[in-house]
Order: sequence, then C-alpha cells, then structure tokens
Amino acid sequence: MQTHLAPEFRDSADGLAAEAILRKCVHCGFCTATCPTYQLLGDELDGPRGRIYLIKQVLEGEAPTRKTQMHLDRCLTCRNCETTCPSGVQYGHLVDIGRKLVDERVPRPAGEKALRWALKEGLPSPLFAPAMKIGQAVRGLLPAGLQAKVPAPQAAGIWPQREHPRKMLMLAGCVQPAMMPNINAATARVLDAAGIQTLVAPKAGCCGAVKFHLNDQDGGRAEMRRNIDAWWPHVEAGVEAIVMNASGCGVTVREYGHHLKDDAAYAAKAARISALTRDLSELMPELVGELQGKVQATAGKVVFHPPCTLQHGQQLRGGVETLMGALGFDIKLAGSESHLCCGSAGTYSVLNPEIATQLRDRKLGHLQASAPGVIVSANIGCITHLQSGTATPVRHWVELLDEALTATASLSNQ
Repeated sequence: MQTHLAPEFRDSADGLAAEAILRKCVHCGFCTATCPTYQLLGDELDGPRGRIYLIKQVLEGEAPTRKTQMHLDRCLTCRNCETTCPSGVQYGHLVDIGRKLVDERVPRPAGEKALRWALKEGLPSPLFAPAMKIGQAVRGLLPAGLQAKVPAPQAAGIWPQREHPRKMLMLAGCVQPAMMPNINAATARVLDAAGIQTLVAPKAGCCGAVKFHLNDQDGGRAEMRRNIDAWWPHVEAGVEAIVMNASGCGVTVREYGHHLKDDAAYAAKAARISALTRDLSELMPELVGELQGKVQATAGKVVFHPPCTLQHGQQLRGGVETLMGALGFDIKLAGSESHLCCGSAGTYSVLNPEIATQLRDRKLGHLQASAPGVIVSANIGCITHLQSGTATPVRHWVELLDEALTATASLSNQ
C-alpha cells in the first residue's frame, strides 16, 4: 500500500514505522474473514482493512474524528488478522501507532477519559488487591455487571519449598495474584514436580500491557524497564527462562525488545528478556516426560479455549491440548470458531461491554456444544470473562494438571 506521509510524520519514528508496515498491505481483505468485530458489525471500518485505511489517512494529513477514534477503539487487538494475512502485515504494531496519533488529536469526553485513567492506574496498583478483597466480601450485593468482574475468593494452596538446580522466573502479574492466586501456585507446584524451582522477583509488577494499550505508552515502557531491572540479577545468575502463565502478559514481554528498541540503556537487555520468555505451554514437551506416571487425570471432558494472545500474538497452537492429552486428559478445542476472540481482550470488556458480551456468548455456545465438565484457557482475562456467562467451571489448564498431580500424590501416600 503506497503512502504519502504528511510533513509532520515524514521524519518521525512513528511515521516511518507505520509506513514500513503499510507497504506490506495488498488490500486483499483476507483479514476481514477472521476479524471478530467485522463478523459482528459488518462494517468495513470495523475490520482490519478499514482501520488500516483510517490510519493511512491520518498519516497522510487528514484530521481524525471521534468516528475514527471509535473504530480504532472497537478493535480487540486480537491479531487474528496477522495469522490470516498472507503478506505479514504487523497490524498490532500499526494499530498501536494509529491509536496514539488519533488520541493526540481527538479529545475524549470526560467520563470516557476518567474510566480509561482508572483502569490504567488502578489495575496495576498495589491498591488493587485490597480493593478486590472488599469486592469479594460484598460480591453478592454488587450489580450483575460488576459482580461478573469480581470472581469468588480462591485459596492459593501451598507454594513448594524445595530447591532445584534448575530455576525459572515467573511473572506473578498485576491482577492475577488478587483474583486467582491458585494459578501461580499451581504453576509453581507443577514445575516443582518436574524438578524446576520457580522464582518470583518481588519488584516485578504489571507487564506494561494495560497502560500501553490504553495509550499511556510511556507509562507502559516505564513498567517494562522496572521489570527488566527486577529480573536482570536473576538473568545474570543464569536463570533458564521467564515463564508466563498469562498469555496476555507473555505476548507483551516477548515484545519488550520491540518496544524498547530505541532505548540505548535498555534495548539489549529488553531483547535478552524477550528471548528468555516462554509461555508455560512451551515447556510442556519436556514436562510430559518428567510428569509421565505422576498424573491421575480425572477431570472428565475438557474443552480448551486458546486465547488470542497465545494463538495469534505468540503464534503458539496445539501445545496445550496435544500435551495434556498425552498425560491422559480428554481435552479438545471447540468444534467451531476456536480461532476467534472471546471478547475479553484486556480492558475491552469494560470499555466495550456490548460487543464483548456478544462475543463471549458466541464463544460459549461453541465451547459448550460438547457438554464439557470444565472449560480451560491460558489467560486470566479470558477465564474471568467466560466464567461471567456460564455455570460451567472455567479454569486455567495448569490447575487441572496440578490437581491431577495432587491426586496421584494422595494415592501414593495411602
């Protein structure tokens, strides 16, 4: 796609980066076939190709409007279009640039601005955990919409204390320890059973995705630098990997090298951190060998929802269901539309609840078609969002594996 940059963008980093991405687009429209918002709304401007044209117009000097902003806001950033695109267009990076440029030129209404500020400052805040505890204590009194965002209290269980020669870092995350602490503890127990010690750097916090995707890109990069500083002593000590059990965090940390490529003090370190980052499912081929014979799979029929940040953002497919199956679990994908977004998409379900709910219900229809006993996923946002629309338990897949190990340990102790 040929682009004639306006003078203000001609020599800017954003302009040049966007132009390089746009040059790969051949207008084919394959992306519209796999775009969730286009599937729902049927508007060209609510699909990747239409949004690309809107961003191109801004770069060429046309003034954006609230309508431009709305169509970019409606994008889930699921990156399904990147999986579909035959030309390798990096749409996710392009829409980050487009949103930044539009927000600099189009003021938001006060209420919208306040909500976005509350999300970007509140979710990564140390105050989130006590606020969540209060919400859980009065959960039954909350309005239905808010109640859906507050899961019932969950016990984390015991964190393993054994030391192992093999050590890996794990990002605890910003909301996961307060909302679903068992996911992190279950991850540590599964790795412990495989002879790997899980380390958590206390000063590491939010991966930076919340602020970055709410157009506080400087704030997001500051959180990335803080995490790099917290992890770096462990990296220098030879830690094997940085394990991610929330795929939304994983795709962001994998891209630290991209986000900090122009930062002379952090570029090399960021690239190293990205290279060390592994989704938990990527360890499974090795873990299967270590855990074989230690697992008593009793969960019944399980259906797996692969988050967009796993299958499209990180391009990781098939690992969870194949390797859990090798350990005896009856686990499958939904029969239809397993590639489409569930509508959670970070803060999207708060900012665009109507579209998010339609996508959730559509996704649950496919997931529940086989009457599973449990739905599993790999990202806390997806888990929480899906659970708000069904009575079927929705959990992280590592929790099932952890319970199967616990069951085996209990049987061996009888």
